[in-house]
Amino acid sequence: MQRGSDRLSVHRDDEMKHELQGLLRSGHPTRTEEWHDPEPTADDDPQVAGGPVTPGGTASLATVRLELARILGRSAFPASPRELTTALRRGYAPDALVESLERLPRSTRYANVQQLAEALTGAGERGSTRDG
Repeated sequence: MQRGSDRLSVHRDDEMKHELQGLLRSGHPTRTEEWHDPEPTADDDPQVAGGPVTPGGTASLATVRLELARILGRSAFPASPRELTTALRRGYAPDALVESLERLPRSTRYANVQQLAEALTGAGERGSTRDG
C-alpha cells in the first residue's frame, strides 16, 4: 500500500510508534526543553485545581463567603434557603454548595452573605457573640 508523501517506510513508522509508546504512557513530560513544561501551582494561587468550594470541607469561612457573594450578589438578600437555592442553581453553583444550603432550616431568613456563610460553615455556632 502506497502512503503518498511519507518519508518513512511502514516498518519504520511502526517502530517509531513502539519507541514512543513508553514515553507517552509514562505520564512524564515528553519535551526535551524544560521551559516548555507547565509550572506547578504556587501556594498563593487561587484554588482551581482543588475543585469547587464546598462548606464543611477544607474551605474556610472567607472562601465560602467569597464564592457565595460571587454567585449570588447583593440582590438575592434577604432570602430563605429555598430562594437562595434557586438563585444558586441559576448561577450554576457547584452541586455540593447547593446541597449544603438545602440542609439548612427552611424557616430561617438570611439578611446577607455573611450570615449565610456562617450558617453553612458552622462558624456562627463556634463563637459568635452577636444575635442573628
